[in-house]
Amino acid sequence: MEFFYWMVFGGLAAVVAALELSKTSRDRNNTSSAFSSFKNNYLLVYSLMMAGDWLQGPYVYYLYSQYGFGKGDIGHLFIAGFGSSMLFGTIVGSLADKQGRKRASITYCITYILSCATKHSPEYKILMVGRVLGGIATSLLFSAFESWLVAEHFKRGFDQQCLSLTFSQAIFLGNGLVAIVAGLFGNVLVDTLALGPVAPFDAAACFLAIGMAVIMSSWTENYGDPSENKDLLTQFKGAAAAIASDEKITLLGAIQSLFEGSMYTFVFLWTPALSPNGEDIPHGFIFATFMLASMLGSSIASRLMAHSSLKVESYMQIVFVISAFALFLPVITSFLVVPSGEKGGGISFSGCIQLIGFCTFEACVGIFWPSIMKMRSQYIPEEARSTIMNFFRIPLNIFVCIVLYNVDAYPIVFMFGMCSVFLFVASLLQKRLRFIAENQRSRSQEWTAMKETDTESEPLNI
Repeated sequence: MEFFYWMVFGGLAAVVAALELSKTSRDRNNTSSAFSSFKNNYLLVYSLMMAGDWLQGPYVYYLYSQYGFGKGDIGHLFIAGFGSSMLFGTIVGSLADKQGRKRASITYCITYILSCATKHSPEYKILMVGRVLGGIATSLLFSAFESWLVAEHFKRGFDQQCLSLTFSQAIFLGNGLVAIVAGLFGNVLVDTLALGPVAPFDAAACFLAIGMAVIMSSWTENYGDPSENKDLLTQFKGAAAAIASDEKITLLGAIQSLFEGSMYTFVFLWTPALSPNGEDIPHGFIFATFMLASMLGSSIASRLMAHSSLKVESYMQIVFVISAFALFLPVITSFLVVPSGEKGGGISFSGCIQLIGFCTFEACVGIFWPSIMKMRSQYIPEEARSTIMNFFRIPLNIFVCIVLYNVDAYPIVFMFGMCSVFLFVASLLQKRLRFIAENQRSRSQEWTAMKETDTESEPLNI
């Protein structure tokens, strides 16, 4: 079955290479040198930040188990991380809007470095503190950097279409190439050099420190609403009012929570799904294959968003339907494919089908990230951008905590079926969002046309 893994990986690599090499000048979005310099600076920082995050991911559970903690204790540590993101995320998001996104990005680096430092201790309480710090850092990672980019992009007068290019390249590099290289580098540190499971966390801290230095030396500060007379509670109320008064923002938050909740659930479930009888599967190689599929998705997204006539709201509905079918494959194979009762061995035929489906889902993830970023840049008001983005993560974190707590209570097939339903609901909400957006655009065009007509019909006073 090793040939099967290489066939999937090689096929994805060939398609990604072909897409990147065949891009036309229109696909590449020819831009000014000023924008290219700005974009490359952000991509460097974002890649360093994601390297610090990806280096830790594969070794968190392993490190805790090496310290002698069982599945229950480790589960509580993970719940603490998501719970921390839920409780403190909105607060740090509001502080980012008020105190500055550059400061928030630096705070992310410091917080995550401190979280990495706690991994040197085998004490459960210290590790718990590290998970809380990690949860706060995660909230900043997924709000402060994007908020800074959007505000700075428009402050410098760059075109809206160029923002899509930055989003797609950031996902291609940060969530694709960097993830693969980070996984291989971590493997070298732990296995080849035998530096122990803490080594990737030390390396992550180094990358975060380098990124922080770049931010401090090259970024300018920008704010959401810097008004001195607005406290945190007022900001919360303003963000909540914006969500409640604009159906587009409400729909966007629900879509994001449904998709990301399914995505994080998939992260917990893909290993037992591919090896239900203890089959010997190459976890690291499969992870790299998933990241390659994500790169494929972001490459497709960059082509889609390079065409101004094609709206994100239109194609994302199709993406959600495809992702729903991809995660429904484990349910289908459980009925159509006779399960093997043999313990151990290589991946089964059912596992091969599911792996192809999981790669399809990861490609959808690669399309989702830059696309949802573009929609957020269009619909979320600048003055409360970070606050609202972290509001979106509250139901997501609640959902993930519930799944983590009950992961052993339900069959894997049920969990995948639930995720598939969530993704299908996301497609329906996306259809509604598309309908509202198109109606508002058409009304805006009609109003503009009427205004121009009125102006032309006015008599000239001579």
